[in-house]
Amino acid sequence: MAGLAGAARSRSVSPGTPPALDGTFLCSPLGGLMGTQAVLGLLVWSLIAATTYHLHAAYGWVMFVSLFCWILTLLFFMTYLLQLQLKFYVIPWPLVLMIYNAVATVLYITAFVTCAAAVQPTSWRQWDYNRRAAASFFACVTMIIYGVSTFFSFRAWKGLGSNAATSQVTDHA
Repeated sequence: MAGLAGAARSRSVSPGTPPALDGTFLCSPLGGLMGTQAVLGLLVWSLIAATTYHLHAAYGWVMFVSLFCWILTLLFFMTYLLQLQLKFYVIPWPLVLMIYNAVATVLYITAFVTCAAAVQPTSWRQWDYNRRAAASFFACVTMIIYGVSTFFSFRAWKGLGSNAATSQVTDHA
C-alpha cells in the first residue's frame, strides 16, 4: 500500500486542465489488479469468441459477462489512469468501485460455473474443447482477481489504507 501514498498527495485540479497520466496508479495494487482484470477478461471473451459459442446458449452468458466487465474495467482503468476521478469529485468513487467489483465478482462466479459446466470433453471439435476449457480456467482466475479487488476497494471505501481511490475524497473535502 506504500506505493499508493503518492497518489494521495494534495492536488489542485481545475475543470479546464487536460487529463494527466498518473504513473503511481500503474504501480498501485488497484492499478495492477485493474490491468490484470482487463487482460484476463480479454482472454476469456476472445477464447469464447473463437469457438462456435452461438450454438450453445450458456456461452452467450459467458460472453455477455466477460465483455460487459471488460468494457467497464477499461473505463474505470482509464478514469483512474487519467485522474478523471479528481474532476468528478462529487461521485463517491471508492464506493462506486467497491460496488462494481462486488457485482463483477458475482457475475464472474456465474460465468465461471456456466462455462465450466458447459465444457463437454467429448466434443467433436477438439479446438473448441481446448478454448472453452481455457476460457473456464481464465474465468476462474478473473473471478478471483475481482474478489481481491473487492477486498481492496472495501478497504479504500472504509479508509483503511491510503489509496488512489481515496485521494479524491481528501483533495476536495
